[in-house]
Amino acid sequence: MDKQTIIYGIRAIKEAIISDCSLNKIYIQKGLKGSEALNLIEMLKKRDINLSFVPIEKLNKLTFKNHQGFVALTSPVNFLSINDLSNLIDNKKNGLTILILDNITDVRNFGAIIRTAECTGIDCIVIQQSGSAPVNGDTVKTSAGAVFNIPICRVSHLKDAILLLKQHKVEIIGATEKANQSIFESDLNKSLAIIFGSEGKGLTKSTIRLCDKLLKIPITGKIESLNVSVAAGVSLFEILRQKQNNS
Repeated sequence: MDKQTIIYGIRAIKEAIISDCSLNKIYIQKGLKGSEALNLIEMLKKRDINLSFVPIEKLNKLTFKNHQGFVALTSPVNFLSINDLSNLIDNKKNGLTILILDNITDVRNFGAIIRTAECTGIDCIVIQQSGSAPVNGDTVKTSAGAVFNIPICRVSHLKDAILLLKQHKVEIIGATEKANQSIFESDLNKSLAIIFGSEGKGLTKSTIRLCDKLLKIPITGKIESLNVSVAAGVSLFEILRQKQNNS
């Protein structure tokens, strides 16, 4: 693991939080009882940060330094907040295209999707704080560096971002093989957000209920579904094609 992605120790992690450093995950030693440690744990619980309580052996594998029971994995990029997303929408009311990822957990798929999103001019990618693949060195490599060129908004709940987009009259499209309508037969030349679900389960039921429309990529082979990064690539280029043809 790249040591530059690690912050360890109570004071260092506390300062990282105060300075709004983007943290992917924090590992905390089980059974900590000191007042400083407990105060930091309480501080972390008040923020929407992915916490994992582990044996000390796990922390010692991450770093041999004096970690005091805390090791944080940082992100190489700074994420947008829900307020930043709102400002982005206001600044580009026409032709907005947002990509929402519903629990994409595979880092390589995540990186490949980011690369395609950057190539097709997506305005922003929205992910959920918990249950999503981290932005780490593997993500950077798989995205060919595209992760530094496209805004990524990380929210506590996807529902918050979706409802915000709905308020701004952005159509919410769910990509699923269970849909009846083909993406190639739908008008995509509008402000929209398209959602892709996880590799194994697809879109969650709660996300489907928030969609204005469900679309699928027609498949003629024996395999019933595409890899999510491939499906995203096909869909995003179809959106780009339609918008270019109507510009």
